[in-house]
Amino acid sequence: MLIGELSKISGLSKDTIRFYEKLGLIEVSRKERRDNNYKEYSTNTLKKLLTIKRIKSFGFTLNETSEFLELISHNNASCENVANKVYQKVSLIDEKIKELKEMKSYMLSGVSKCQNCCTEESTDNCLMLVSDTFMN
Repeated sequence: MLIGELSKISGLSKDTIRFYEKLGLIEVSRKERRDNNYKEYSTNTLKKLLTIKRIKSFGFTLNETSEFLELISHNNASCENVANKVYQKVSLIDEKIKELKEMKSYMLSGVSKCQNCCTEESTDNCLMLVSDTFMN
């Protein structure tokens, strides 16, 4: 199938498919080219793209996805190996959530201070943005 059909079936854009190919996530051999040099994508390529899409839907990066594809290609994507990688990712997500909550609290505290120090008539720049000592 040509890239347009592959795009339609996989739900991925042509640019994304080309990008994945450039990164080496999918490969198209010289044998898979037509006489006019158009690439003829196999059903195996479609399956791999759908696998990439599935892995990415869990929030994994392309580097992490590549690691999963490597495990799959060596038949090492056991439930235990996958679970370990998922637990690592969940730990990173938990850390990010903690950081975001702290950032949210810091920002809301700043806005609260700002609303207490500024008047509606004030034309000065908000101290939250221009003063290093405002948040301390």
